Amino acid sequence: MKKLFLFPILLATLLFSCSKSGESSTSNCDVTTANIAGSYKITAIKYKLSVGAPEIDAYSSFLPACQKDDIYVLNANGVANYNDAGVSCSPSATTTGTWSLTGTDITIDGNVYAITSFDCKTLVATASNIRTTGDKATFTFTKQ
Repeated sequence: MKKLFLFPILLATLLFSCSKSGESSTSNCDVTTANIAGSYKITAIKYKLSVGAPEIDAYSSFLPACQKDDIYVLNANGVANYNDAGVSCSPSATTTGTWSLTGTDITIDGNVYAITSFDCKTLVATASNIRTTGDKATFTFTKQ
């Protein structure tokens, strides 16, 4: 009987302690230039041709292996660097550009993406009308 009584108390303690630590980590992850600045890899790309179209895994289906290990560096001063890391593409490309943040929109070299989530480690952003009117791509970047 004592064991049955202790289990709910233990479970409640774990649940409350987990939610408090989760709350503190997200409260420090505001979408700001300082928090977003860093080095990232693309870890997922989802694409929909239209609202009613099925979502496809563009990362696995279309992104070449030589681009899956590349590093995108967003410097706090607004400079963006693309580094062809790991397996090099042919021809190898390392470029420099710009990036900025306006509210929850991030602009990288003139392309605007809407940030849909950010937890200080993973940044998820979407872009629409990329190849055709009504399409949508969702990019997941993981901080390195």
